[in-house]
Amino acid sequence: MELDPITQKFILHWGEMGSRWGINRSVAQIHALLYISSEPLTADEISDTLGIARSTVSTGLRELQSWNVVNLVHVMKDRRDHFEVVGDVWEMFRAVLRERKRRELDPALEVLRDTIAELEQNGNGNLGTREKMAEMLDIFETGSQFFEQADQLPTTTLVRIAKSGDIVSRALRLVSGS
Repeated sequence: MELDPITQKFILHWGEMGSRWGINRSVAQIHALLYISSEPLTADEISDTLGIARSTVSTGLRELQSWNVVNLVHVMKDRRDHFEVVGDVWEMFRAVLRERKRRELDPALEVLRDTIAELEQNGNGNLGTREKMAEMLDIFETGSQFFEQADQLPTTTLVRIAKSGDIVSRALRLVSGS
């Protein structure tokens, strides 16, 4: 598959953005290619198009499948595996957020909880340290709860909330009762 310069620019940018988010550049580029592709692609097609090793493509596809943003599909009269992105861009975004929470936020919560428990077991320890850890834990737990509640909303509701404009002012009015 030959890519036009605009598509190449998008794929390269997606790879750069992914690397800033802690996602392997090649994995992000594979995702971008599948996202813009009008039909499912084989690993060989991905490898040839992006100019990356077939083994790198295989590893990347497994990672994207584990994130639930890429699906394996079969094409009639073709025994090879083909891959496509999850159809809904909002669901894809939610899947990425779920995975980031699982990989980053959840371990941080565990470390904070363990650290606070150890400080409490060792007597008062450094009271200032324990208080700061408790404040940090509260922020992380609040963020985690917010995400879990938002993740339970239907996508249409979440989109409507996100697009409703001036969400912060509305939330502040709701909290203050005005």
